[in-house]
Formats: sequence, structure tokens, C-alpha cells
Amino acid sequence: MADYCTLSQVKSALRITDDIDDTLLSTAIDAASRWVDSYCDRSFSQATATRDYIPTGRMDPLIVDDLVSVTSVKIDEDLDRTFAETLAEIDYQLEPVNQRAAGQGDWPYTRIRPQEDGYWPTAFHPRATVRVEGVYGWPAIPDAVREATILQASRLFTRLDSPLGVAGFGDMGAMRVSFKGDPDVLMLLAAFRRTRF
Repeated sequence: MADYCTLSQVKSALRITDDIDDTLLSTAIDAASRWVDSYCDRSFSQATATRDYIPTGRMDPLIVDDLVSVTSVKIDEDLDRTFAETLAEIDYQLEPVNQRAAGQGDWPYTRIRPQEDGYWPTAFHPRATVRVEGVYGWPAIPDAVREATILQASRLFTRLDSPLGVAGFGDMGAMRVSFKGDPDVLMLLAAFRRTRF
């Protein structure tokens, strides 16, 4: 999986000019990128994959993982787990049809709706009857996700200077590192969190 920011971006944010801590910084970037994946419940990098889905009804929109593009949509019409029939492009529609969202760049497709002669085979017991091959992930890493990753990686790296969670001492005693998420990171990622039903 790809990282969502570069080593030079984090070093610039921390005003680091040498390469002594590059290994630790790279580890922090990777950890921050995977934390963003977990927090948002999605991956912003791209990967070609084949995934199976369980439809809720023959003509209902099929909820899929984030999709950049589709190579093929196959159905298991006979419920024999062979996925022998490939739907023509005219038989389904990728949604949302308008992928731009409030100035935040292109968003991926998240649903496939049957059209024309297309339909989803359904079984009495829930079973995966739709197989989608394509490029999963996001068209590009959103700027807000990149910035959140830079902030989170910086936070993880500087955390090494606060052993046992103590950031220093002030007039009121020990100042401890907050275990709650950075409010700026959470704000930047708020629009990208997926809600599953």
C-alpha cells in the first residue's frame, strides 16, 4: 500500500534538513498512512483486484468498495459459484455519476446500478453473486488526506521525545501527551470517513 505523503514533505513540516532520522520518519509516515486507512475505513491508494459482492435485491444498487474504474462485472446467474456471465457496459451504471464533491477533487465510484438487461442474481441465503474486477482505491490522494498524514506522521515522530507520555514540566507539573486524536487531523479527515450500514 502506498504512503500518502513523502519523506521530504514531513521533513519540511518538521524543519529537518539532515538525513539522520530518515528511517524513523519513514516508519512514522507508513504508520500514519495505515492509521488514516483505518480511521477512514478506506484506502486512498490504487490496486487492481477482483472482489465478490452480495446484492440486496435484483435491481438494487450494489454497494462496492471504492472504485476508480471497472474492467468487468460478472454474475453467478446459476448460483453455482462460476460467475460465467459478463454484463455489457450498457447493463450497469457506476455511481455517483458526478464524482466531484465540494471542491475536494474526484471521488471514487461506490455503487453499481443495474440498467437495461442487467440484474443481480439473488439467493434465499445471502451469497456473493456479483464479481467486480477493476482498479480499487481513489483517483488521486486528496490534499486534505495528504496534509492529515503529514500532521499525524509528525506527531508520531515527535512522540519519541516524550517518554512515558510526559511532554515536559510546567508550573502545574507534568504535561502529558494527549491520547485523543489531533483535532486538525480529525477535521481534515471528517469528510472522508466511510459509514457502513
